[in-house]
Amino acid sequence: MGNKQFFQEHLFSWFARHQRPLPWKGEDDPYKIWLSEIILQQTRVEQGLPYYQKFVAKYPDIKALAAAPEDEVLKLWEGLGYYSRARNLRATAKFIAGERNGKFPDTYETIRALKGVGDYTAAAIASFAFNLPHAVLDGNVFRVLARYFGIETPTDTPAAKKEFASLAQELLDPARPGEFNQALMDFGATHCTPSQPKCPACPMQPHCVAFRQKKVALLPVKSKTLKKKDRYFVYLVAYFQGSTFVRKRTGKDIWQNLWEFPLLELPEFPADNRDLELLMRKEFHPSQAVSEIRYSKPYRQTLTHRLVTAVFCEIFFPDDTPAEVFERQPFAGCQRVTRAELKKNIAVPRIIDRFLQERALTLTLI
Repeated sequence: MGNKQFFQEHLFSWFARHQRPLPWKGEDDPYKIWLSEIILQQTRVEQGLPYYQKFVAKYPDIKALAAAPEDEVLKLWEGLGYYSRARNLRATAKFIAGERNGKFPDTYETIRALKGVGDYTAAAIASFAFNLPHAVLDGNVFRVLARYFGIETPTDTPAAKKEFASLAQELLDPARPGEFNQALMDFGATHCTPSQPKCPACPMQPHCVAFRQKKVALLPVKSKTLKKKDRYFVYLVAYFQGSTFVRKRTGKDIWQNLWEFPLLELPEFPADNRDLELLMRKEFHPSQAVSEIRYSKPYRQTLTHRLVTAVFCEIFFPDDTPAEVFERQPFAGCQRVTRAELKKNIAVPRIIDRFLQERALTLTLI
């Protein structure tokens, strides 16, 4: 098994030369550390960084975030995905601002009790903000420890979580836990990467079990692969007098409280656009003539348990279309908005945002 003292010493040495310069490193404001950790859940640093900067600029402290309307927070979060994080972020801010008079919790247990905070996030905040001796355990940590110590326990099992958590805690330097945690995560993110790790120039190489046994590509081990469910959406994008129609998603499905166009969900897509048009005329199209109908290319978005494929059916209504057409299905319950309102104030799923961005170059009707 890999040498623990060697690992600690060389990790700190590597970190001193190669750490990533990020705005939340060295930060002593627990609000900003918490904000960065929530944004970085299931998100790469490169993607999350501009969102962190936008949130800090708009909400410089936890009371400012607590006072923000939910739709405003969701709009600022737009494109980052996993929107429950944004809702939990605002809910936690309101709790701390209201119930704790703006004082952020300062123990692992009280941090862990916050909405949207799990074991990893609580350990990260506790060690970074309050220098408490709690080891973090994320994908980077699993990978580095599995390779260096030659651990073949599948990382997606309860046994692995217990084993790796115990090892990470044993390795942790109690005098500087935040620095150790950050070093371990940086090392996994930039050096001991999932593919093409920098083994030839690795300071851990002399005692790395995976390197010595030629198992770098085989570790860490996972026991199962998550199977994603396919979902097929057809969105009706209706253009009328410089506006379109959207509604908020409710219920406990994906993209809760985000806005979308009227939707038809199918068990699978028709073989070609002619069949799709027949289906859409049956389900969506009003009886009177429309000036133009277009079908987009398929757009895809991968979620944790879902693979969503969407086609956008654009229908252009004449300006003299009777108003009562838009009072019945599929427009019932929708709000009529302009393109400017859609862009500025309304948070939509990433798959719709991508469609809107591509159409913005050519579309002038809304």
